[in-house]
Amino acid sequence: MAKQHIYLCIDLKSFYASVECVERGLDPMTTNLVVADPERSDKTICLAITPAMKSLGIRNRCRVFEIPKNIEYIMAPPRMQKYIDYAAEIYGIYLKYISKDDIHVYSIDEAFLDITSYLPIYGLTAKEMAIKLMAEIMNNVGVPATCGIGTNLYLAKIALDITAKHSPDFIGYLDEESYRRTLWEHRPITDFWRVGTGIATRLEKLGIHTMGQVAQANEEMLYKEFGIDAELLIDHAWGREPTTIADIKAYKPKNNSLTSGQVLMRDYSFEEGRLIIREMMDLMCLDLVDKDLVTGSVTIYVGYSNVLKAKPAKGTISFGTQTNANSIIIPAVVSLYERVVDRNKPIRRVNITCNKVVPTEAQSQQLSLFDNVGEDLERNYKIQKAVLDVKKKYGKNTIIKAMDLEEAATTIERNRQIGGHKSGE
Repeated sequence: MAKQHIYLCIDLKSFYASVECVERGLDPMTTNLVVADPERSDKTICLAITPAMKSLGIRNRCRVFEIPKNIEYIMAPPRMQKYIDYAAEIYGIYLKYISKDDIHVYSIDEAFLDITSYLPIYGLTAKEMAIKLMAEIMNNVGVPATCGIGTNLYLAKIALDITAKHSPDFIGYLDEESYRRTLWEHRPITDFWRVGTGIATRLEKLGIHTMGQVAQANEEMLYKEFGIDAELLIDHAWGREPTTIADIKAYKPKNNSLTSGQVLMRDYSFEEGRLIIREMMDLMCLDLVDKDLVTGSVTIYVGYSNVLKAKPAKGTISFGTQTNANSIIIPAVVSLYERVVDRNKPIRRVNITCNKVVPTEAQSQQLSLFDNVGEDLERNYKIQKAVLDVKKKYGKNTIIKAMDLEEAATTIERNRQIGGHKSGE
């Protein structure tokens, strides 16, 4: 019989907003504060709001203009590096008690911990262990936390998302029996992890509105509607989840890719969009070199202005070789852009993906014996490495290209950001 695991899923409450309150000496549970960039329009999304704001009925990740005018609040510009530093400090607290092999960082503000083998060592129950970690985070960092305890990863997550928020100590517990007994009739079904509005709508067409109804439904009907994904849905309806943290850490994807994207602050013309493609691809080539990776093809996705409601432009180009040379990749991707993008439609979103990236040593370049391609590529590589070394030592904006100084360019500003938001440095 498989060993019974006990997991914690710890979430840092309104993390970015809580950090900003701590930095100001304020209580995030009683302070009205939102994290949003005041330099952007009032349509910008609030990255986080304090629990005090949520208690007023304001939804998380609302837009600034949606906050009622009669509510007074502090607007804190995002400081992504600050949040990363806080998250690292909290991870250090976990490491005092739990091996990194038993920790899975799910996001910057959420982590799973397999505490199965640690409870007898510390002589604690699962709830006592959760209280200990939450108290240490609060005392050392000042950020409040909630915790879900479960007998598998899924139940720990559901205990966090649904049960803990209604508990006075912000701790929830679920095993398979209590999950079925207390949550099979819970609505809306979208409260459950991995059940979005799309899946909920498809379930509704089948007359299914709860996890209990999923569990009792005809499986053949579910497989016909959802294909292989029905297996996960059925398992979760019964509160089952066979995957462990060890399985997650052992997983090796068959294919790897490198992706970059941005939403532009205004509508861009075709010519301005081409500049963005060149800038983004130049940075991605440097990223490939930095990670010692090469790619054989690139896919671009260009979304037009929202007012047009037009189908986005998409396309893929192959290079005939595995490479990270900007001298090869950029001209090819620009030509793809010119071929697939409508010259008369304003652009608002750009995404670029380097497909099936592999380590540099795995590349197989077929170079002509009658030209200097090999020498040119070697020279190109050395220049890219030199640029990377300078940027790492002195900052990303130490070396910029002429195109980065054009009015529509975004690289200089993006170099000051982490994850598309201000780093705060």
